[in-house]
Amino acid sequence: MPIDLMILAGPSGPPSDPAHEDDVELDDKPISSLPRRFKVIFHNDDYTTQEFVVFALERFFHKGEAEARHIMLTVHFKGAAVAGVYTRDVAETKAVQVMDLAREHGMPLLLTTEPE
Repeated sequence: MPIDLMILAGPSGPPSDPAHEDDVELDDKPISSLPRRFKVIFHNDDYTTQEFVVFALERFFHKGEAEARHIMLTVHFKGAAVAGVYTRDVAETKAVQVMDLAREHGMPLLLTTEPE
């Protein structure tokens, strides 16, 4: 700190301004240590092939073949299934990537994300 500022500031910091003594103090909100998590949900349709769903689960969600087939069959018989749970950005990115690839192959696959 330059000497001129040290003289003005004194040992206890900058001089206080009496006009600002009535300023409101703001309470800081505690920041959550864990970000909110979102489920990525595959939805059933009559056109997307089961093989494509398994492929997408293996490629984008790093599922093994058995787990991918289990999730695909859950989608097929129950109408929807959770592929994974991630932070919001990751969940939304995965959903968009899979749907983009499905569109490239002429399939109307729908994935959604929702809070856990």
